[in-house]
Amino acid sequence: MYQFDIQAGEKAELYRDILSALDALTADEPDAVANMANAAALLWQYLPDLNWAGFYRMVAGELVLGPFQGKPACIRIALGAGVCGTAAATGETQLVADVHAFPGHIACDAASASELVVPIVHGGVVIGVLDLDSPIPSRFDAEDAKGGEAIAALLAARIA
Repeated sequence: MYQFDIQAGEKAELYRDILSALDALTADEPDAVANMANAAALLWQYLPDLNWAGFYRMVAGELVLGPFQGKPACIRIALGAGVCGTAAATGETQLVADVHAFPGHIACDAASASELVVPIVHGGVVIGVLDLDSPIPSRFDAEDAKGGEAIAALLAARIA
């Protein structure tokens, strides 16, 4: 259905390619679940060294598991709990080099060593988070955070 020319070269270029592909996948699709599912699959396929890629949606004041790729995950996360709950509560990207050192970390997969969680904001309200986990310590850096934030910004209106 879709063929993307995504290169695993320079990280900034990789995120530009992923963003372009994600735009093509979601531009004309009104269904939020379909858009999150395709986004999770795209990130899983093209970002190296991940063991989980997906979404938590804000539902009735807590995060609820959305579409993802990886091992089964925690279904509900309270605001302020763990990395995802902290990102949702603060509205700030959480770039965690060592999840075991993060206070209150929720270990859905014991193999996870580092994590990047980006809040998804629509109309000034956090509607969910993009969650990326890796078994490699310090896997994510500022360039990943910037790429994740661009992805969240693109998806915000398409999953609201």
